[in-house]
Amino acid sequence: MPNNSTCLNTPDMLQSLDHGTFFSRRCIWVNGPVIVGAGPSGLAVGAGLKQQGVPFIILERANCIASLWQNRTYDRLKLHLPKQFCQLPDFPFPEDFPEYPTKHQFITYLDSYARHFDISPNFNETVQSAKYDETFGLWRVRTVLAGGPGLGQLEVEYICRWLVVASGENAEKVVPEFEGLESFGGDVTHACDYKSGENFRGKRVLVVGCGNSGMEVSLDLCNHNARPSMVVRSSVHVLPKEVLGKSTFELAVFMMKWLPLWLIDKILMFLAWLILGNVEKYGLKRPKIGPLQLKNAAGKTPVLDIGALSKIRSGQIKVVVGIKKFSSGRVELLDGEVLDIDSVVLATGYRSNVPSWLKENEFFSEDGILKNPFPNGWKGRAGLYAVGFTRKGLSGASLDAISVAHDIGRSWKEDMKQRKHSVTARHRRCISHF
Repeated sequence: MPNNSTCLNTPDMLQSLDHGTFFSRRCIWVNGPVIVGAGPSGLAVGAGLKQQGVPFIILERANCIASLWQNRTYDRLKLHLPKQFCQLPDFPFPEDFPEYPTKHQFITYLDSYARHFDISPNFNETVQSAKYDETFGLWRVRTVLAGGPGLGQLEVEYICRWLVVASGENAEKVVPEFEGLESFGGDVTHACDYKSGENFRGKRVLVVGCGNSGMEVSLDLCNHNARPSMVVRSSVHVLPKEVLGKSTFELAVFMMKWLPLWLIDKILMFLAWLILGNVEKYGLKRPKIGPLQLKNAAGKTPVLDIGALSKIRSGQIKVVVGIKKFSSGRVELLDGEVLDIDSVVLATGYRSNVPSWLKENEFFSEDGILKNPFPNGWKGRAGLYAVGFTRKGLSGASLDAISVAHDIGRSWKEDMKQRKHSVTARHRRCISHF
């Protein structure tokens, strides 16, 4: 195991633990926090702790860092925001990277980040449960570590004072139930498994979802000569990616320094109408609440147009209403229209998996969302922290990571001082005894 963990019985205070309870599996005492997740959030916390000399362990169920980016994104993906809003703490993007780095450039950046701060997660280790032991004032994190071929699995239990949840808001794909989908007969793919439109050339593809992923998948299908129909089940904000050569997001951040959200929303809506025109006539109904207020209230990110809207205007992407039911090679829509289709791509989003393993109900909701809003949602009780659940993207995760690392660093140093004082006092008692 990494040198930031030791045998459970190292701290004197743990000598009294019930062996029947704690030693039924391999147990490891972590002299610092356990971080769940090796995505950008987990790496950012690890970097902050490294700089303070605080030991830690990162547990990652996949075989690599940033598995969402490496394994579950399409080839044409680029960062939707300028790189300065997506970099992690204390490590800027290379100057030669474009303003909107590609997926592969971002992965390269994260690899460099991990190497620069000497972060080595425990890969292929899935957290089964994490529970706070009120009796001993410690977290018990139980995992399953996948062995090599023929080696099976090893159960491990980590004991620690601090637990950082960094598994993210997008840990599991969302697959809605649709009547008749099992009898459809064609290919059904979630966006996390979609790589390119190359295999869909000439096919009639139903894209379910009109968020950034749904728009970009539809655009990619068009560029590979497929015929996509995009299901718009609810209202959606579509904003231009840039205004007069400047990022719309950057403009919004600038205005936040001076103006209230409702006024910024009105300005953004006016600019969107000026640049994109009236998108509602193409079936893209705007929500009544503004894009920034909606993002804060419901976590629904506005779509930044990167070319899909022009394809919608030209009819190359057909906008359709919600789904009633599927049948063999067909889909019936809520307005009665029936489409002949060959494939389905579910751009239906992701959700947190925290409720499936974190055994607490004060910090996270039943949906795996933090109960306390940004910027005060990063700290729970009894040494529990969260990073990457702010609905503020990479910039919000970075801010939370800095706060978490500093808070744990302060507590860890105080703990080390107390432990050192305890050892010194014991040593003096031994000398006086002689």
